[in-house]
Amino acid sequence: MTQAESAGIVDLYDGLSAQDSLRRAITQDYKDKIVLASSLGVDSAVLLHMVSEIDPDLPILFLETGKHFKETLAYRDQLVAQLGLTHFRSVPPAPKEIADIDPDGTLNQTHKDLCCNIRKVRPLDRVIQKFDARITGRKRYQTPQRRNMPIHETGARQVKVNPLAYWSAKDVTGYMREHDLPPHPLLALGFLSIGCEPCTTRVSEGEDPRAGRWRNSDKTECGIHMIDGKWVSVPVEKQTHEVF
Repeated sequence: MTQAESAGIVDLYDGLSAQDSLRRAITQDYKDKIVLASSLGVDSAVLLHMVSEIDPDLPILFLETGKHFKETLAYRDQLVAQLGLTHFRSVPPAPKEIADIDPDGTLNQTHKDLCCNIRKVRPLDRVIQKFDARITGRKRYQTPQRRNMPIHETGARQVKVNPLAYWSAKDVTGYMREHDLPPHPLLALGFLSIGCEPCTTRVSEGEDPRAGRWRNSDKTECGIHMIDGKWVSVPVEKQTHEVF
């Protein structure tokens, strides 16, 4: 589907539930051309469960940055097995880029944006080019940059489907309880938004849930969701092989 065609169906997603918008994208508008990029954070089980009920063979990507909490990796394995997800892939950064740019693994301390770029943005760019659309778990309440985000988002090089755009934190908690989904093991320890271990801290009572991400910096996004023209990813080599 071209960008123009995608733009023409934006209004058809207005008013749809998360499940219905997800089902429409997976089985109709972007059938066989859509992928879920999952962070395996505190809310990730919701979309993974929805996908398992619609199409458990949907391609799912997890950016294995090499900096995740061990609890996140264990949670990944638990959900993949429990939900019967058959097309799950962990995507690591390029070893040569890590060796050349972050050989001692401390780049996050001096250049957070570049660290995210080589461990998240570039690896995702390398494997996601074959898809017309991607599913995200972003929500409007999370950051100021997301407050006007639609369910069906065009305008960048790839369509983004955000089924949970209008959900609140209570909606997420309610869905998790209703479907008896296991919580991320770090949630009970005060981690309300979870990314890479060096850049994630506990959140105090009354703080914004994302206050623990890149604390004491102006950074609020890793870069993979920035609109084209703002945080444009460093070019990567042309993909020459099948991803899945």
